[in-house]
Amino acid sequence: MTARTALSYRPAKPELAVFVSGITSMGIEILALRIVAPQFGSHIYTVGGIMTVCLAALSLGYWQGGKRAADATDREMTWLLLGTAVYMAVVIYASDMLLSQTSALALPARYAALPSSIILFGPPTYLLGFISPYAAELSRKEGTGEASGHVYALGTIGSILGSAATTFVLIPALTVDTIGLVFGVTLVATAIAIEAPSLPQKPTLASVGIAVLLIVATGAGPVALDHRGDVVHQTQTAYQELEVVDDGDVRTLYLDGARHSAMDLEERERHVFEYTRYFHLPMLMTDDVEDVDDVLFIGGGGYTGPKDFERRYDVDVDVVEIDPEVTDTAEEYFSLEHGENMTTHTVDGRQYLQNTEETYDVIVLDAYKKDQVPFHLTTVEFMELASDRLADDGVFHANVIAAPTGAAGEFYRAQWKTMDEVFGGTYAFRTSSTNEIQNIEITATNAETDFSEADLAERNDERDLGIDLSDEVENYMDEPDTSDAPVLRDDRGEVDSLLDPMLGQRYVIEETGDGSSSGGDDPSAPAIALGTAPLAVAAGPKKRVSVER
Repeated sequence: MTARTALSYRPAKPELAVFVSGITSMGIEILALRIVAPQFGSHIYTVGGIMTVCLAALSLGYWQGGKRAADATDREMTWLLLGTAVYMAVVIYASDMLLSQTSALALPARYAALPSSIILFGPPTYLLGFISPYAAELSRKEGTGEASGHVYALGTIGSILGSAATTFVLIPALTVDTIGLVFGVTLVATAIAIEAPSLPQKPTLASVGIAVLLIVATGAGPVALDHRGDVVHQTQTAYQELEVVDDGDVRTLYLDGARHSAMDLEERERHVFEYTRYFHLPMLMTDDVEDVDDVLFIGGGGYTGPKDFERRYDVDVDVVEIDPEVTDTAEEYFSLEHGENMTTHTVDGRQYLQNTEETYDVIVLDAYKKDQVPFHLTTVEFMELASDRLADDGVFHANVIAAPTGAAGEFYRAQWKTMDEVFGGTYAFRTSSTNEIQNIEITATNAETDFSEADLAERNDERDLGIDLSDEVENYMDEPDTSDAPVLRDDRGEVDSLLDPMLGQRYVIEETGDGSSSGGDDPSAPAIALGTAPLAVAAGPKKRVSVER
């Protein structure tokens, strides 16, 4: 095909249908993760489940469409496209309700996302599967092979466009519901184009009615009281759904439905989440606090730790936060002010360490994708890289979510063993007196050390950190039994299987108490408090919040 021929090419109606079906089917598959992840997480089981459902539905559609293709007409493709558009309206309007209902089914945790994926995304991808064999049958190409090759090439080009546009354009710019509307209206417009120029009454009226249905579904979603509080900001970033919610005096950052940071609007230097106080433990393990000049936080969230370190110590703070909109939100809603001593790097944490020539005295790892540390930040190869970027007497601190004992502690024991493989001394601290899933803080020294609880308590008494870590030191844990734990490596994807025992269990978040509500008392609150929380020192009793994972 010459350039002039390509420019003058006008697709036949079946070709247009298969091209648009390719765009929409791949767009739906990518959008599905954004819809399902806030309820079930973005781990490999959710991603793999969505892909399995969509591919199975498409295959079934191809099969059924091939059996009926001999009688295919343009009109039938019109109704298939309109039927898919109707189901997009259902997805837009009812996805939250369906996700909530299916999450209550008694299924093993790794399969929990399958029912909602089947209900929400099986039917539309099944209907779109009919288009390709119909289009091949109606193609003007001579010979089965040429017709099939032409149709599947167009469908694949459409899939490439749908994948790229959804990933790089639509999701960063629009809400999930609006993207669903775009797909629905595109299907309706294609159906009208297939019927043009005659525009028969039934398909035309149906197209207009479905377009109105899509608009109504988008603009009048189900009304429900948000138990979390008042949503003051919501957006879809390139990486996740981001929400800022105010409940009384506490402002919380939610990423993909999980709590990542919180700030007391009245007492902004109070730690809302207890575990963020533990970020100061490395200052007890350094030879001299005055020698700590450079600190790195991997994971920004609401910038609780970075803000606290910049305010409390005479240090330069680098923060690696992969999502620029998280940093923008911290500036607008969580009192983040970049001073001369704080620098943010918008890049993946591991890539930053690979490319930087900086050496740090303290590195704090607090990066989460909903409810788990990204796999590539847990392995022995990553720990070796972190150790290389630490001073000889530097300290590495990792925030881990797991149970201290039992099956739900498998990931904790594997992470402890992996860190201990690299660092000279490894220490763990629980943040709750329960044995339920909680934040476990693992601190490791580059140098060979052997700190006891008494040693750390003595240093806490001697050092003027401006924050009393007595309670945190008392939560010092004995070395875990890691005889059956693997060392995590880049070439072995074991993290998801180690997290399996935690799925569906309760996660206890200790909060510092000030007598006000932070919205965490509701056991139906979204799954997890991750990332960083607000600034500084907390006074008053602890508050324990249990939520379902």
